[in-house]
Amino acid sequence: MPILGAFMVPHPPLIVPEVGKGGEAQIAETTNSYERVAEAIAELEPETIVITSPHATMYADYFHISPGNAATGSFARFGAGGVKFLEEYDRPLIKEICKIADSFSFPAGTDGEIDRDLDHGTMVPLWFIRKKYKGGKIVRIGLSGLPLTDHYRLGQIIKDAADKTGRKVVVVASGDLSHKLKDYGPYGYAPEGPVYDQKIMDVCGRGAFGELFDFDESFCEKAAECGHRSFVIMAGTLDGVKVSAKRLSHQDITGVGYGICMFYPVEPDKKRRFLDSFFKRKEEEVEQSRKKADPYVKLAIKSLESYILRREVISIPDDLPEELLTRKAGAFVSIHEHGRLRGCIGTIGPTQDNLALEIINNAISASTRDPRFRPITADELGFLEVNVDVLSEPEYISSIDQLDVKRYGVIVSSGRKRGLLLPDLDGVDTIEEQITIAMQKGGITEDEEVQLQRFEVIRHV
Repeated sequence: MPILGAFMVPHPPLIVPEVGKGGEAQIAETTNSYERVAEAIAELEPETIVITSPHATMYADYFHISPGNAATGSFARFGAGGVKFLEEYDRPLIKEICKIADSFSFPAGTDGEIDRDLDHGTMVPLWFIRKKYKGGKIVRIGLSGLPLTDHYRLGQIIKDAADKTGRKVVVVASGDLSHKLKDYGPYGYAPEGPVYDQKIMDVCGRGAFGELFDFDESFCEKAAECGHRSFVIMAGTLDGVKVSAKRLSHQDITGVGYGICMFYPVEPDKKRRFLDSFFKRKEEEVEQSRKKADPYVKLAIKSLESYILRREVISIPDDLPEELLTRKAGAFVSIHEHGRLRGCIGTIGPTQDNLALEIINNAISASTRDPRFRPITADELGFLEVNVDVLSEPEYISSIDQLDVKRYGVIVSSGRKRGLLLPDLDGVDTIEEQITIAMQKGGITEDEEVQLQRFEVIRHV
């Protein structure tokens, strides 16, 4: 097997004695586990160490693979400039990863920033590894804002590239767990923090990589986790393979979670093709959901499917409810894929002769013209969850006390600038958050005088 082993590790600079200056003693359990990881890697004698790091160059819609021949780094920014690194990159393996990614039009490669300095998410693992093992070049890969499924797919590509080049590879998934475990910690406490740590250590301790997809993104954000996407890439490198998983340690004494696990491939196992299983399950869930959808949502789906597949704008169907044919109103079409927003565009007030036309046109715009996302493609259609919000007539209000984040949407205006946010959105829990996001969407700054409007919606699913 091209992947000899994979390792889930944290990256606290504190753990390096020259940085910790004695403070590293409080996480001695993590240090001891890290030493075991380094020894395990030395025993495997890999030709290449692939490190995925949350602190390498990161883009919203692209996986950056560090280019060039080599990179240097030090812990100077942490007060230990004498701890230095010089690491050579495995250019043939990088080239093969890029080649495979290009063949699938997958957004990964060496374009973008030339990051010559190693980040601490890469250096902390290397500090331990290089004490035990001097061999092997590295491949350094950043995370992205893309869905977890794309992170897993990148892992599969790394695995395929290792196989084609014949490289003996170990994968190091660098990433801390929750940053919100203790009131006294640097980031404070959130109830989601300990829950995340317990759950991720359970999942990885069992090698149950398919369950990594079940972590809701809003939950992960509230937990302030660092390494989840890194762990998902690692899981992808072991796709279709039975693994021997071993949980070594978990500590939270600093208010940040540090978890260490080791994974060794055992034998091929078709039941562990987790991405295929996830897609199949999601398709079935979406299919069942669409059977229950009301006419508003079915109309939006029919419109976007026709446009994406044939570039045709549908005519108004004959079997629609009377309101869709006679009412004029603003409407928003929202599209989610695998739990993430994939497109949302709408109109504050009516722009068409009836609500049916409003939905038909906004469904096309949401799926192909939302500037925040690339246009939806045909192979995504089976995974799309669609809802339609029909807006009431907006009314001016004089105080934020007249808002309710669950009941009312808000429109913030300043001159010709205007930003809108729908009500009852995941992750938007306060009126202040709602107004701030609406202002950002409208390009309105805090020092500008604003007017507020509220509106209600009828949400169709």
